[in-house]
Amino acid sequence: MALKGTLKDFGIAEILQLIGQQAKSGVLHLESRDDVIHIAMADGNVVRAESAGRKAREKLGSRLVRAGIIGEPQLEQALEIQRRTLRRLGDVLVELGAVSTADLREMTALQTTETVYKLFHWKSGTYAFEPGDVDWDPETVTPLRAESVLMEGFRQVDEWPLVRKRISSPALTFERMATPPAGAAPAGTDELDGLLGGSRQDGGAAGASALGPSERRAYDLAVPGRTVEQIVDRSRLGEFETCKALLNLVNQGFLRPVAPARARSGGGGYAAGWRSRLRAGLARAGATVAIAVALAGIAYWVDEGGMAFGEAPAGARLRDDGARRFLARYELARLRGALEVYRLERGAYPDHLEALVDDGLASPRDLRYPWREPYHYRRGTPDGYVLLPPIE
Repeated sequence: MALKGTLKDFGIAEILQLIGQQAKSGVLHLESRDDVIHIAMADGNVVRAESAGRKAREKLGSRLVRAGIIGEPQLEQALEIQRRTLRRLGDVLVELGAVSTADLREMTALQTTETVYKLFHWKSGTYAFEPGDVDWDPETVTPLRAESVLMEGFRQVDEWPLVRKRISSPALTFERMATPPAGAAPAGTDELDGLLGGSRQDGGAAGASALGPSERRAYDLAVPGRTVEQIVDRSRLGEFETCKALLNLVNQGFLRPVAPARARSGGGGYAAGWRSRLRAGLARAGATVAIAVALAGIAYWVDEGGMAFGEAPAGARLRDDGARRFLARYELARLRGALEVYRLERGAYPDHLEALVDDGLASPRDLRYPWREPYHYRRGTPDGYVLLPPIE
């Protein structure tokens, strides 16, 4: 089966579904501007997922150390043996007695799922499926059905915006407000999903019976001073499941999030990180515009209405169409950045550009500068929009 193309034409969901339905074996190679991921499939099931550009913290050995399963000396010893023998790190660790087969199976599955699920956030890239037999170890690997991967991937995409509204930073810590009763029965998935919008106001035990094993594990790990990132590392649940469990505990009144000191003084979290990157990008764009205008020998001065070339401040307008189109490219980039921040915070693009002004992401002048008429904006699907300069 020859399968090759771009993710804009054929998304990751359709690719995995096709391979799963036909029970094919082989390696699916996916590449974006920032990463390359290889997914090994056996009879339509995912058995391994590796990131070629994997950061040190995403490697199996690093995950085992951060989870508290092994120590740094054990990892160094295993890596030295691996370099000499070229054996798999997991097999070396099991042979040394540093890791049990059950722990290795659990952490290998976590590494695979965390790699696969981030593909659902890719907006562009290429793919190519290379059919053939793949090498995998049934003793330490649990095959994942393609259908299960699809359902979980879509669920995470839908729910992440809700989770990140409250669990807004990997540097958050928590204060324990109450202790869940020891005899509370675990909840089913539907019950836990219902807790996303829930809130317990009385500070008592109401709703405690809806806490499941994920919430209990997250609560035990949420000791004062321990960050979300550290809880994720130790929970062995994955980033999404851990953050969702923490959200349920916050909504039920068992935990209270405590912002990091830097965030309390100057803003922080996922959204604040996007805002800071946006402001840095706007500063770079502004510097580029200034340099380009200076190199072009265009004399300008700035007043409260924006850039004006050779005119009095009153009614000052940029008259050079070439220069306006040049500046409009950077203004469009600014607006696109603001739209991405809005979507990150609200879960969807705004219906009108004026919403950016209401959220403090843009000024009224940004919606039209350097033109007389405002930019043309139309929201399409929740994941798309059209943004064009006006016709003058």
